[in-house]
Amino acid sequence: MPINPADSPILGTLYGSDAMRAVFDERAYFQRMLDVEAALARVQARLGIIPADAAEAITRAAVVENLSTDELAASARNVGYPVVGLVAGLSRAAGGAGGWTHWGATTQDIMDTATVLQVREGLSLIRAALAGMVAALAGQADKHRHTVMAGRTHLQQALPITLGLKCAVWAQPLIAHVHRLDALRPRVEQVSFAGAAGTLASLGDKGIAVMEGLAAELGLAAPAAPWHVCRDGLAETVAFLGLVCGSLAKLATDIILLAQTEVSEVAEPYVAGRGSSSTMPQKRNPIASEYILAAARTVHALVPVMLGAMAADHERATGPWQAEPLVLPQSFVLTHGALLHASAIAEGMVVDADRMRRNLDITHGLIVSEAVMMGLASHLGRGEAHHVVKHACDAALAEGISLADALAREPEVANRLDRAAIERLTDPAHYLGSADAFVDRVLRAAK
Repeated sequence: MPINPADSPILGTLYGSDAMRAVFDERAYFQRMLDVEAALARVQARLGIIPADAAEAITRAAVVENLSTDELAASARNVGYPVVGLVAGLSRAAGGAGGWTHWGATTQDIMDTATVLQVREGLSLIRAALAGMVAALAGQADKHRHTVMAGRTHLQQALPITLGLKCAVWAQPLIAHVHRLDALRPRVEQVSFAGAAGTLASLGDKGIAVMEGLAAELGLAAPAAPWHVCRDGLAETVAFLGLVCGSLAKLATDIILLAQTEVSEVAEPYVAGRGSSSTMPQKRNPIASEYILAAARTVHALVPVMLGAMAADHERATGPWQAEPLVLPQSFVLTHGALLHASAIAEGMVVDADRMRRNLDITHGLIVSEAVMMGLASHLGRGEAHHVVKHACDAALAEGISLADALAREPEVANRLDRAAIERLTDPAHYLGSADAFVDRVLRAAK
């Protein structure tokens, strides 16, 4: 039974995704290392470094089924790394060609490049999920561009906004994350092939040719120099995942607050039994949002580990590098799980527009006192308008009447505005400023 719930067949349904777990599965990792060994053999055969028939035999043998888990475990326990056991198993499976495996390579070359292949696949899943979320939130922003609700600052009603604008604000950083991801990929999707100490001396004058050929064979970029001890690409990747989780956590926090019984404006999609309590039948807990927050906090805690692993000593790190496998897979799995939870919310959020309107009305128009003041300023001057509206607000609060009623009793107002004009000034739907234009701007960015 896995110790980490994200890898559990039961709890893993809450903390991650099968698709991302498949990318970073240990068996998949060993296959990726075999893929690198096979690609290396093919490149070296083309360059005349090893026999062509040896490369063909190594490629045929480079399947994870040819490796013994028990032998790999015993070797890793003894050596400290898995590659010695992997090369031994591959060499045995390749028969007479086995002596040509791993030619001129070092352990970290194989492990780092295999990790990059996993990261490439993982980032593709993250990008697809991000794009899906952007599309869903853009759709909600367009659909609810005229759904008026209370905007809240410091958890108190401030001014009216629209749910469309709120969805657009949720979408905006996700659009930026897609651009960040695309910009990040060339910096991390690079082959690692530098030999024992970063000189490729064992390959004579063909070292760089092999490195560039291996990069091309695997569809990766070739770095200008070895990156055995330059971990910025992988650190940036995990930091990027932390940014994604931070944006998802903001959305989840808003959903949790909007779903409170006293607010009840937006809720997670309804699924029979989901979020129910073992003792309180009426409950519909915001389960997806809660697990988004849990994932975000964990990924944020892992980011410093990757940043710390950048302090690699000399030409091969003694410790920092070994911390990375504890961080990378978990960060990807948790982030993808959070994205899937958030996507479900974005696609199926339950919106109660009537409750939004009732909540807007609980202050009896005070939420638009700024609108009234600005509307009266052209008649009374800003200072006098502020004084009149403040007096009306005080009366509305003291007597429990609407702001419109209180304003109608103010001579300075009644002498200039009829009741219809006062009602219009105090209608939240008439004080939305550039909300609609902001939605349009985000929709254009989303496309």
